[in-house]
Amino acid sequence: MNPIAAMDDTIVALATPQGVGAIAVIRLSGNEAISIVNEVFKGRDLSKQESHTIHFGTIRDGEKILDEVLVSLFIAPKSFTKENVVEISTHGSPFIIKQMIQLFLRKGARLARAGEFTKRAFMNGQFDLAQAEAVADLIHSDSEAAHAAAMNQMRGGFSAEIAALREQLIHFASMIELELDFSEEDVEFADRQQLQGLVDRLQEVIKKLVDSFDLGNVIKNGVPTVIAGKPNAGKSTLLNALLNEEKAIVSDIAGTTRDFIEDEIHLEGLSFRFIDTAGLRETEDKVEAIGVERTREKMKQAAVIIYLFDLAEERLEDIQAEVAKLQEGTIPFIKVGNKMDKAKPEILEALQQEEGWIFISAGQKENLEELKDQLVSKVNMQEIKAGNTVVTNARHYESLIRTQQALDNVTNAIVAQIPGDLMAMDIREALHYLGEISGTVTTDDLLENIFSKFCIGK
Repeated sequence: MNPIAAMDDTIVALATPQGVGAIAVIRLSGNEAISIVNEVFKGRDLSKQESHTIHFGTIRDGEKILDEVLVSLFIAPKSFTKENVVEISTHGSPFIIKQMIQLFLRKGARLARAGEFTKRAFMNGQFDLAQAEAVADLIHSDSEAAHAAAMNQMRGGFSAEIAALREQLIHFASMIELELDFSEEDVEFADRQQLQGLVDRLQEVIKKLVDSFDLGNVIKNGVPTVIAGKPNAGKSTLLNALLNEEKAIVSDIAGTTRDFIEDEIHLEGLSFRFIDTAGLRETEDKVEAIGVERTREKMKQAAVIIYLFDLAEERLEDIQAEVAKLQEGTIPFIKVGNKMDKAKPEILEALQQEEGWIFISAGQKENLEELKDQLVSKVNMQEIKAGNTVVTNARHYESLIRTQQALDNVTNAIVAQIPGDLMAMDIREALHYLGEISGTVTTDDLLENIFSKFCIGK
């Protein structure tokens, strides 16, 4: 289908989730949206009504009444897509929804593609590409932190920073381009020292954005938190206690957990993905050995490790040797002594003299709040709480990395006193990658890849 012709079509889709519900919302957008609905609506003449008004009536297929509905009008350009938009609130029967959408298709609409409403909003200048992507992030946000990051991006916080960087760079690019027009006269319009100062400032801001991606990734996807330890340390009991449900099998038999079990909880507005793993020990059992190997892999991928020690069974020297091994790694870990109610007094007393220990009883659910507080402290939430821009999108991260590389080339060109035409190429490359973030620079493949991940009705 011709993409230009497709933009002229009137599209229709269900804007609420599939399935039976109290109500459903069917959305149309396009030049003919109002006239198509008006043709089958029995109530006020929609073509004569003002924007942002709601009207009660019935949708009819000939003489057959499909349902009593509320019709909301949004007249261009005062709508999400900047086109005429009609939203029909109907009862949430799959049969009614199907009948209505088929009726609108027969009257001239076509089915919307994934993300096509948001794509039209972007194409019509409602917002830039980064803001459009934030719409999808907002829909899928499942924690306070993810919601805050998506709202900041959707309202233009990230876009404003990128636009300011790009605007400053465009100024110098134009000065260097002007130099090329007067190359025979050997004039310099772009002060190289000022340009280097600008590049340094840009690199400082971009580095901060790049560095924020680690935080952004855990905000968007949750903090992968591995519960590890030897068999029978109480890992599954701890997972069940944290989740307040019997998610994992608990048994006195060592090696019960042979694979990892995963679930999540929300703490201080952040999602933690807890992974209960097989106990770490040497074993002859081939299946358990696979589980132990998977545990070690999960520990390498974790953002935080909760390492559980059995205070009732393990020896002090073994505990201290295991802690020394953990300290050789690079992943933050929390030392947790479990079964404090059954602990050997001499072991508990010795460990209480060391820093960084938390003592709990997973079975009795004692001191779990202290453990949760320690988990939250491992994640730097100050950036998001302060309203700072946090990069959560891998595409944006990649474009920022490429911008950094292009600006490094500009610095090298300044130091080496390379001619302006070659330096201009590096500046244009930096502008290109910054433009990819906001959508100033786009390709059909890029847009298709982004909006195809949206739900149909958004």
